[in-house]
Amino acid sequence: MSHYSLKERSIPLDSDWDVIVAGGGPAGCAAAAAAAREGCKTLLIEATGALGGMGTSGLVPSWCPFTDKERIIYGGMAEGVLKKCIAGMPHVAPDRFTWTPIDSELLKRIYDDLVTQHGVTVLFNSFLAGVECNPQGRVDVVLVANKTGLSAFRARTYVDATGDGDLAAWAGAPFEKGDPSGDLQPATHCFTLTNVDLYAYQHCGSIRRSERGHAIEAILASGKYPEIPDQFVCNSIVGPGAIGFNAGHIWGVDNTNPLSVSRALMKGRKIAKAFRDACAEFFPSAFANAHLTQTGSLLGTRETRRIVGDYYLTVDDFLARRTFPDEICRNSYFIDVHHKHSEIGTEKESNSAIHLEKGESHGIPYRCLTPKGLSNVLVAGRNISTDRTVQGSTRVMPVCLCMGEAAGIAAAMASSKDSDVRRVDTATLRAKLKNHGAYLPDA
Repeated sequence: MSHYSLKERSIPLDSDWDVIVAGGGPAGCAAAAAAAREGCKTLLIEATGALGGMGTSGLVPSWCPFTDKERIIYGGMAEGVLKKCIAGMPHVAPDRFTWTPIDSELLKRIYDDLVTQHGVTVLFNSFLAGVECNPQGRVDVVLVANKTGLSAFRARTYVDATGDGDLAAWAGAPFEKGDPSGDLQPATHCFTLTNVDLYAYQHCGSIRRSERGHAIEAILASGKYPEIPDQFVCNSIVGPGAIGFNAGHIWGVDNTNPLSVSRALMKGRKIAKAFRDACAEFFPSAFANAHLTQTGSLLGTRETRRIVGDYYLTVDDFLARRTFPDEICRNSYFIDVHHKHSEIGTEKESNSAIHLEKGESHGIPYRCLTPKGLSNVLVAGRNISTDRTVQGSTRVMPVCLCMGEAAGIAAAMASSKDSDVRRVDTATLRAKLKNHGAYLPDA
C-alpha cells in the first residue's frame, strides 16, 4: 500500500473536557456516567447511532449471568442496568439474574437515561480517527470524524472503551492480538425472528435440543442449509413473538480490518436467513410463519487487541480465585474461548470451558486498566490487560459494566489532580465503588 502525506492545515479544537470516553458500549456508558457523576465535564464518543454496543446494536439476546450462583456480584451501575431491563420486560421474572433476555430497544433507552441523567454529552455517528500523543506518553488530543469533518478534542484524562483498544494502541501502548499465530476467536452475527408462536416454541424444545435429540445436528446433517456453519446456537424470548438468536460462527474476521468486517456482515445475513428457513422446516409449529426482522448492525466480535497494562491477568489468577488489594470488581463468568473451525467437535473444544464453583470469583486489579507507556489513559472492556485464555471470561457485558464504572471514577479522580492515572489512590477508588453498590469483599 502506498502512502499519502496530509497537507498541513488547522482543524477545530474543543478542549473544554475533563474526561473523554471513546466507545459507547457497556464499559463506555458506565465510564462516562461514573465520571460525570463525580462532577467531571464528560464527552462520550460513539461510532454508531445508539449506546449499548453488543446488547443493543449487536442484538445479543441475553445477558451473561450476573451472579456467582449465590448472589449478584456485578453490582453498582451494572446491577442497576440489569434490574431496569427486567422491570421493562413483563415476561421476565424479577429475580432472573442468569441469562436474562434483552429487549434491545428498551436497553438503548436505559443507556440513554444512564448517561444523560448525569450530564454526559454524547456524540453519535462519530468515529475516533486518530490520537496525538507527546513523547512522554500523555495523550494531547483525539481526532474525531463525523458530519462536521475532522475535529480535535482534548481532555485531562481519556478512557478507551472501544473494545478494540483503538485509542490506547494508536497512542503507542503495547498490545497483544489473538493467539501466537494471530488467530482470533470467531465472530457471530446475531439476529431476531418475529411472528413466532411462543406457546409452540416453549413446548417443542429449543433449536439446540428437542425430544428427538439435537435439532441443530439434524439441520446440519440434512445438507439443505450449507450457510449454517456449525452447531453454535443460543436463543431467548426477547419480546412478544420475538426470538433473539446468537448463532453461527464466522471465522477469519478481524474487527480492526473494515474490509474483513464488511465481508463478515454480508455472510452473517445469509446465515441468519438460513437459520430462519431451517427453523421453519424443523420446528414448523413455532417458526412456520417466522419473519427475519433484523440482523445486528454490529458484528459480534469476541476478540481483537488486548492492551498490555501494569498488571497482566492470567488464567492462573482465574484458577486461583485470586484477590488483589487494588481490585475494582469481581468476575465469575466461565472461561469461554471460541475455537478455530478445525477444532470444532474435537476434544480440545469440548475441554475448553472452565467453570468456577458456586460462590467463587476472582478479582480484576485496577492495574489491568492502566496501559503501559501512557499516563492519562485508562482502558475498560474486553481490551484490558489479560492473557488470551482469561479474556474469554472477562470480555462479557456484566463485567465490562463494572470495569467501566471503575474506570470512570478513576478518570475523574486523575483529572482533578495531574491527570496521572497511576497516582489514583485505589483505596479511595474502592471506597467510592462500594458506596455506589459494587461487590468488593475485603481481602
